[in-house]
Amino acid sequence: MLNFFAAAPRGYEYALSLELAELGATNIKESVAGVYFSAPLDLAYRITLWCRLASRIILVIYKGPCESPEQLYNAAYCVDWQTHFSNKSTFSIDFHGLGGFINNTQFGALKIKDAVVDRFRDDGSARPDVSRVDADFRIDAHYRRNEITLGLNFSGPALHQRGYRTNVGEAPLKENLAANMLVRSGWQKNPQTLFDPFCGSGTLLIEAAMMACDIAPGLQRKSFGFEHWLRHDVKGWDALLEEAKARASLGKTRCDIQFYGSDIDSRMIALAKGNADAAGVFELIDFKVINALNVSVPAETGYLISNPPYGERLGNTTELLQLYYQLGDKLKAEFGGWQVGIVNSDTELLSCLKLKADKQMKMFNGQLECAFNLYTLHANSTRRVDPANIKQLGAPSEAAQPFVNRLKKNVKQLEKWAKKEGVDSYRLYDGDIPEYNVAIDRYLDHVIVQEYSAPAEIPESVTKRRITDVLLSLPSALDISPEHIVLKTRERQKGSNQYQKREDETLERITQEYGAKFKLNLKGYLDTGLFLDHRLTRKLVGQKSSGRDVLNLFAYTGSASVHAALGGAKSVTTVDMSNTYLNWAKDNFELNNLAGKQYEFVQANCLHWIKTCHQTFDLIFIDPPTFSNSKRMEDSFDVQRDHANMLVNLMRLLNPEGEIIFSNNKRKFKLDKAVLSAANIHVQNIDDKTLPLDYKRNPHIHNTWLIKHAKG
Repeated sequence: MLNFFAAAPRGYEYALSLELAELGATNIKESVAGVYFSAPLDLAYRITLWCRLASRIILVIYKGPCESPEQLYNAAYCVDWQTHFSNKSTFSIDFHGLGGFINNTQFGALKIKDAVVDRFRDDGSARPDVSRVDADFRIDAHYRRNEITLGLNFSGPALHQRGYRTNVGEAPLKENLAANMLVRSGWQKNPQTLFDPFCGSGTLLIEAAMMACDIAPGLQRKSFGFEHWLRHDVKGWDALLEEAKARASLGKTRCDIQFYGSDIDSRMIALAKGNADAAGVFELIDFKVINALNVSVPAETGYLISNPPYGERLGNTTELLQLYYQLGDKLKAEFGGWQVGIVNSDTELLSCLKLKADKQMKMFNGQLECAFNLYTLHANSTRRVDPANIKQLGAPSEAAQPFVNRLKKNVKQLEKWAKKEGVDSYRLYDGDIPEYNVAIDRYLDHVIVQEYSAPAEIPESVTKRRITDVLLSLPSALDISPEHIVLKTRERQKGSNQYQKREDETLERITQEYGAKFKLNLKGYLDTGLFLDHRLTRKLVGQKSSGRDVLNLFAYTGSASVHAALGGAKSVTTVDMSNTYLNWAKDNFELNNLAGKQYEFVQANCLHWIKTCHQTFDLIFIDPPTFSNSKRMEDSFDVQRDHANMLVNLMRLLNPEGEIIFSNNKRKFKLDKAVLSAANIHVQNIDDKTLPLDYKRNPHIHNTWLIKHAKG
């Protein structure tokens, strides 16, 4: 009798212990992320070949206390390694666990390696070679609570790698997670029609078909860890493989279960068919390319088990919320009598199904914690909607009605105003109702929702519910497609943080503002390339620019420079530290057919540039960040602390009759009038002239002054 540890993701332990018992294991004991058990060698082979839930099987060689590097070394040294593998075999060490004297897994692995090599040498043999990749013999070491467990990786490569899946889609479902879903849903004990309307590369259906056909999950694997183990029973293993092949052949002829899979992506269906063919179950599964909301019920009763899309990489947040809401309606309207199992890492999405779960379980897909919910759809369920109208948009909770009413009121007021102003990008809502602390901006045919961080005392579940209500409200309230709604989560920004790139995806649009055109990127950055609250300030720059030399500092994407050029400026100098945004500014100039030597673009630290510049200007626009500690700056910049000194230095570049338009977005900002007055600088607050109508509801972030040389 040998002792083993079957490792598995957290949340699998109970089901794995039952599976091991059914396979014949004894002395079963659940642990964290795995199960200990005992079995003779022939049964251990069978378990390794037939276990569907484990990630790997470890043959335990040593287990004992370990409270120091010396104890770790001695534990590894005391094992007679030459009875397990030859010095002609390569070996490697997988070390798991931290704590105590182990603060680096590489340190633990190195100690064990030294002990193994020394033991071979002291026994009079040449040392074996270490290989980090594809080693013949893999030693598994697990350190936890001052105890070390040493073993042989009996199974070899991860057991979820069955061998049939050569290509997968984005965010694939691991094979053992699919198997666990089938086990915990009850389908394995009661196999019947199975449907997956988001089948992706087909993993769940293939795993189910293999179960129904009595196909061993490890039958197509190319290698196992025990193959270079000196105690390996080749004949016994080969006999077990032949038995498994015979069972699979017989099982496929006897299988009468119907399997149905669909996905909206034809590429995924092609992958699924290829994987099913490689697994030997292609003829058992009916795959179709179709939207999940348009599928037909394949049987009177059955199991619908699926892994619908979730996460930013798999869809726009608003689209996903609408999808789950509509899916819930679809299930209630048409799948009465069915059992449903849905896995998802976002419980808020699951709540949008509006279904009451019979069971809620936690499972891990790799490192990602997921919820697996089971539902019973009773045949006499009351339908919330007519099936013919299943594509209707989701609705928010009743608590969100004040938000909806306020949004509609704002839209009614602002749409006419924006058209009259000649702008097509503007703010619709900015935390008007404290419970719904978001900013909503319209950019042509798209809407950007910016979610501000909630106070710490507000439970996360409440904030998630509120943002869900917001996103479910917008399509109908604004008559806009869910796919045209972009969610961005932001904190109150400090300095250049507002410019940081957030993802690789881009969504470019061209917006118009008082005759100027600007390139927007609605997804690539937290901000879009245009600060909407500066709209009237930019217009003022344009009005004051005719025949003047204009300087734009901290220029971002150069929108104020464009207005200056269109306003007839003699020259425009645009300065920013980011080459990315200077190139964006150049694109904006090109959009407006502005070209010539009179337009200069300078990449520089603006504060340093002010001190070294020898030009003078008639009009200067400066909109510095609230705070910046960019790596390109020698010192940090705080607009409240540093603005007065900056403006005093800037006056050197201003012609006698020139003007500075100074703006910033710091809440509760106070201009240091005493210092400026002492420097013979005249200041005039012009907030009332530069605050657009769409920002009058929240004026605290808009500060603008007109600054000149004091006369006399």
